[in-house]
Amino acid sequence: MNRVSTTGNYSTVLANLMAASQRQVNAGEMVATQKNGQDLKDFAKDAEMLTAMRAVETRLTGFLDQNKMIADKLTTQDFALTQVTTAAQNTREAIEQALASGRVDTLMQDINGYYRNALEGMNTRYGGKYLFSGGKIDTRPVEGEKLADLTTLYPTVDEFFHNDDFVVEAKVDDSTSVRTGILAKDVGADMLQLYKDLQEFEEGPLGPLTGQLTEDQKTFLTGVLGQWDDLHSDLVNHTARNGTVQARVEAVKSDLTTRSDSLKGMIGGITDADMAQAATALQQAQLSVQAAAQVFLSLQDSSLLNVLR
Repeated sequence: MNRVSTTGNYSTVLANLMAASQRQVNAGEMVATQKNGQDLKDFAKDAEMLTAMRAVETRLTGFLDQNKMIADKLTTQDFALTQVTTAAQNTREAIEQALASGRVDTLMQDINGYYRNALEGMNTRYGGKYLFSGGKIDTRPVEGEKLADLTTLYPTVDEFFHNDDFVVEAKVDDSTSVRTGILAKDVGADMLQLYKDLQEFEEGPLGPLTGQLTEDQKTFLTGVLGQWDDLHSDLVNHTARNGTVQARVEAVKSDLTTRSDSLKGMIGGITDADMAQAATALQQAQLSVQAAAQVFLSLQDSSLLNVLR
């Protein structure tokens, strides 16, 4: 026969009350944080898997952040290349229109403006660094301000370029690297030579190019028109290659995003609380606390001391 005592009853009820209170605290934290636990010890059986998945998630996040910067850089590079390509196209069209009209009243002034646009494109910066300088990111890759500089500053076009030969590469995921760098000399050397040829003709015995075209001037401009066509095609190819890299980076970024979302779902499947279940557990814990407290009060009323009074 079990012995019943007031002290024993108090101890049992108090233990139940404390246990119910702790369940209420735990359920309340689960509802508040929407998590099954606060640290790895709360996920003991899954701790190793969670650690591994967190490491992969951190690496994927790093690649995603880097790919965003690379994509922004490539977009800026695309604008710059498009500006250079447009300058070449406008120059070619100006020469063609001059030949069609037989007059070159403002031809060289217009071409001088297109030349400055081309220089601006090749000297584009991203994040305060020159895009087309290779490794010399703080050095302006192309020198000069106007067409006349091409015949006065240096004897050869190559001397106008100050980029080195370093071509930037970037790793966009664990197994993929892309070449994002383009050198100003590769883009603009032929272009500056054609501009120099125009300026030398302008300053030569058959110039200047003003007013009505002479036969010699027509012959010269007709000859360079095809060269500008070829140059424009080359610049379009440079822009297209940059676009190909952009598409590849975007594809990798999309894949990384899918993998990251999937991984977050797997981690959430372990760490995220079932809110319906958590809310139910909280209600049950609150009822348990109330019930234990009521029993505790009832036990006070049924104490032997009350009988002996």
